[in-house]
Amino acid sequence: MSLNAIYFDLDGTLTDPKPGITRSIQYALQKLDHHSIPTEDELTWCIGPPLRASFVRLLGAEDSADRAVSLYRERFSDVGLYENGVYDGISEVLTKLRQSGHRLFVATSKPHVFATRIVEHFGLRHHFEHVFGSELDGTRVDKSDLLEYALKAAAVDPARTLMIGDRSHDIVGARNNGMQAIGVLYGYGSKDELIGAGALHVCATPQAILDCISRNFLAEPATPSNAGSGVNLS
Repeated sequence: MSLNAIYFDLDGTLTDPKPGITRSIQYALQKLDHHSIPTEDELTWCIGPPLRASFVRLLGAEDSADRAVSLYRERFSDVGLYENGVYDGISEVLTKLRQSGHRLFVATSKPHVFATRIVEHFGLRHHFEHVFGSELDGTRVDKSDLLEYALKAAAVDPARTLMIGDRSHDIVGARNNGMQAIGVLYGYGSKDELIGAGALHVCATPQAILDCISRNFLAEPATPSNAGSGVNLS
């Protein structure tokens, strides 16, 4: 398969967001006077899936989930999004993929207003044509919907496009859109979760992503004849 474009998940794939996400969840639960506040380690399952659904599970009800999301963002927008760090080796991986002619994008369920700030803050923005994320009202929070939108906006052929992520949502979203997908094990998903969702390969380290792509996918340099029309968000 010739490979033209690659979409990367953000949380658990490009950066480790654990402190910012878990502490912001704790903040929201405390503000709601929730009876039990899980530890940061107990909240790692919340990294990756849509946030509102995680709050429904934590609170055991739908009626407080929207308020919880608002409280979460109260802390996350100023503090939590910077309690984060780029995984070792990611910058080198992105540089080499760009040099080999791949078009690179971010595709995250996180609202794009936050995702773009994170990618810019950590000096990764120049690697990507566009950062795709959900809207604050929840539009495109589902990874399948997000990738459908992102593929059309970038004008790429799904069959020649790869999704890289650490959770089952990334893999399922890719497969639902006719994309290939590989999983990473240094984030917050397990090998069983990723393989069970349909990942073709799993990578233990960022460097392994390069090795996997070079072994299993034939790169097709982005030239005027195959680069599509670029990102069109009008």
